[in-house]
Amino acid sequence: MPKIDLSRTLPQARIPELPNPYFGKVRDCYDLPDGTRLLISSDRISAFDLNLAVIPWKGQVLTQLARYWFEKTEDIAANHVISYPDPNVVLGRKLTILPVEIVVRGYLAGTTSTSILTQYQKGQREMYGHRLPDGLRPNQPLPKAIITPTSKAFDGGHDEPLTAEEIVATGLLTKSQWDEVSEKALALFARGQQMAAERGLILVDTKYEFGTDADGTILLADEIHTPDSSRYWIAKGYPAAFESGDRPPSFDKDVIRSWVVARCDPYKDKVPDIPLDMIEKTALVYIEAFEAITGQTFVPDASGATPLDRIRANLTRFFTT
Repeated sequence: MPKIDLSRTLPQARIPELPNPYFGKVRDCYDLPDGTRLLISSDRISAFDLNLAVIPWKGQVLTQLARYWFEKTEDIAANHVISYPDPNVVLGRKLTILPVEIVVRGYLAGTTSTSILTQYQKGQREMYGHRLPDGLRPNQPLPKAIITPTSKAFDGGHDEPLTAEEIVATGLLTKSQWDEVSEKALALFARGQQMAAERGLILVDTKYEFGTDADGTILLADEIHTPDSSRYWIAKGYPAAFESGDRPPSFDKDVIRSWVVARCDPYKDKVPDIPLDMIEKTALVYIEAFEAITGQTFVPDASGATPLDRIRANLTRFFTT
């Protein structure tokens, strides 16, 4: 595992020579004149509607991990990727993102208000258009994987639970669109679970985003099966944890989130500066996840005076000014 250089980070990728910028929570994007889009993954880590810190190599890890999965699943679902001009950068087709987030779950797990475990423990059995049987325990496998879709809040609002019937009835998606994305999502999840199991991991749940290109073709977008979009457990620790009622061992991507919550209410209080040892620990967690999931050694690209200098050099052919 590489030594973490805390000074070598990509806080932002603001490149004035690139046109039509859009700056998201963690990605800086540019729409090019030919209808394609550059998506640059920064090293920012976001939670509680705040940018909490900058984590060395995070952007490269997530870009390359999504690349691994896009390439392993393109026989199931075509995706938005055209090429990778830089380890942190995707050149992709510009899509209109469908207004439904597709969450697939294989286990009774989760902690948020929209998670099926939270609702199940409150006594609900009908959720997202599915009926779950009585007698399930926390973190138990579901009888079969299910889709628990939510509305996609583009304006900063909260995602809301949906059923397939509501999605079609309200016109969020057509019947044929829903049939296509739900079939592809379940197939992607099955492939992900199978490959994760071969690596000694359990893919517990994940979310997918789909969009349509200029011709109306549905493509897989954003990222796939990364620790930021998925929950993974370590398979060898699962049986004992399940029997004892403990949370199974996982890639704890919430290292910084947990540190913050233990010290303040991040929605009300000023968040303290994240110490360097926490930043280093989080960087190592991302690298560990990459190597465990792919079976490959993570090789950081240390070329260029800074990551931004390297990215600028690799994107000069796209400059318009």
